[in-house]
Amino acid sequence: MSNTKVLPLPLPLLEADGRGVTPCCPPLTERPMTAEEAETAARMFKALGDPVRLRLFSAVASHEGGEACVCDISDVGVSQPTVSHHLKKLKEAGLLTSERRGTWVYYRVEPSVLAAMGKLLALPAAA
Repeated sequence: MSNTKVLPLPLPLLEADGRGVTPCCPPLTERPMTAEEAETAARMFKALGDPVRLRLFSAVASHEGGEACVCDISDVGVSQPTVSHHLKKLKEAGLLTSERRGTWVYYRVEPSVLAAMGKLLALPAAA
């Protein structure tokens, strides 16, 4: 038996016709989600459903330059190993990317993820 861990796929985002990014799922008000779309969206919301993860996600998203070193965002009231665990969960959900530079890891929120989240929860425009 293999010890290989299968990670969930990140949110699939599709390029739109030049007007930005189409989210993995339609806006909630457009039509009922398929089972697959609901699973994808639930994975994203589950990752953000923890207050520490939401704070870390916000810290990265609002950090100057759009990326943050783990050393700059780890003051969220939990130990460093717990911060690393939560950052890993955010990466597995496709909400963050990371890059190692020397001894530090830098995290970035994918702009397409923020756009997709906004479109998913957007209300239709008033006519």
